[in-house]
Amino acid sequence: MAFVLDTAQAIRPHGRILDYGCGSGDAVLAGVRASLDVYGVDVFYGGGHGQREKAAELGLLNDRVFEMRDGRIPFPDEWFDLIYHTQVFEHVRDLDRVLSEIRRVLKNDGVMLSLFPSLEVLREGHCGVALAHRLRRDSTLGYVYLLLARTLGFGYHHGTKSRSQWARDFLEWLDKWCHYRSRADIVATYRRAGFSFESSEAEYAVHRLRYTGRGWAVPLVRVLPRLAGLAIRMLGGMVVLSTKSGDPMRPVIGS
Repeated sequence: MAFVLDTAQAIRPHGRILDYGCGSGDAVLAGVRASLDVYGVDVFYGGGHGQREKAAELGLLNDRVFEMRDGRIPFPDEWFDLIYHTQVFEHVRDLDRVLSEIRRVLKNDGVMLSLFPSLEVLREGHCGVALAHRLRRDSTLGYVYLLLARTLGFGYHHGTKSRSQWARDFLEWLDKWCHYRSRADIVATYRRAGFSFESSEAEYAVHRLRYTGRGWAVPLVRVLPRLAGLAIRMLGGMVVLSTKSGDPMRPVIGS
């Protein structure tokens, strides 16, 4: 959240901003409190677990957060200066359609900031088990693998479920709600939709180190930006800056 809001302040400080796939709207609320003109949209899909209700409780629904219907963003053409989405595109089935709709509401000189994992990521971020996103729901091996991981203490969102139920439920959830693509396929889809694709994981690493009080490590990222970027992509996910014009750019932060 801090990275996307700081990036927005750095490159579009007075612009109109959209959080695509905002969920309950926590980042929208944080942006508004930071004096940013931020709005959010979401389809509130079935795997989101009460996000629409939480947005309503926060007083954001139909004020700063709006529900999308039939995939359409409820704003006019070329309305936003910056659009960001975090951990959203791995849940999108039709990425071409989504990018086309985002392109419609983004100004011609606008910027899109993307943070999401590709197929190559090592750790599946939703359940917290390495390579779980490569398992099939009907795979006995996949079930045994998740069950063993849970038994060894790995994984998130245990709740009151038994180890076996947690393993089965997450296999089903990943199969139903996640659509991981290779980085090459994602790059091709972005370009087909008319967006540039510039990896910005090194900038994210710099921001993350400073934000967590480990600024002493920033020179290492400066010396080895490609290695740092690869580590971010493999352990967390891609960080991408895009423009409609196709002209490359980098954020001001982290310089």
